[in-house]
Amino acid sequence: MLNISVFGSGRGSNFEAILNAMNAGLLPGARIGLVLSNNSTAGILEIARAHAIPAAHISEKQYASEEAFVDALLAALYAHDTGLIVLAGYMKRLPARVVATYRHRIINVHPALLPDFGGQGFFGIHVHEAVLAAGRTVSGATVHIVDNEYDHGAIVLQEQVPVLPDDTPATLAERVLQVEHRILPEAIRLFAEQRVAVVDGNIRIGLAQE
Repeated sequence: MLNISVFGSGRGSNFEAILNAMNAGLLPGARIGLVLSNNSTAGILEIARAHAIPAAHISEKQYASEEAFVDALLAALYAHDTGLIVLAGYMKRLPARVVATYRHRIINVHPALLPDFGGQGFFGIHVHEAVLAAGRTVSGATVHIVDNEYDHGAIVLQEQVPVLPDDTPATLAERVLQVEHRILPEAIRLFAEQRVAVVDGNIRIGLAQE
């Protein structure tokens, strides 16, 4: 069984999509062991508590040093036997020591077709504003491996959506969010089935391992 820790900063719609997939029997090899947020009032924590899932508020502001903060993060992850970290709307950059400890075992969902419209400053509605400003006719969402650069790691899954002539950032965001809700649980399923390998910086998806 793959134990997942989900990190989020906001309302938790992608986390709900994961829960829905689990409740539908689509992720039999995975379970959520911990939900963690840097925001004490985040909706994702309330959803976790409503489902009796351990929920923790851990913020760098609570600690005297970055080292102490990272120690607290890792202690929480170890305590719940984390095998995969899923960033679902987490608005903070993961410390390098966490990325190194869970190398190739951290994924993020991003509301654009990476490598376009990724990097520092490209989050939330800003991504969709940039896509429209660039005159793109296609957008989408990406699940990728997390490394030490923003939105940079190897791509696990992508799915496109059309950009319509009358789209606003809000309408495009809603269409892309529906894609996020599909591909993030699917990526988790691939990891739970041990089908994902990172080879020379690229993703290879194979058959499920017995």
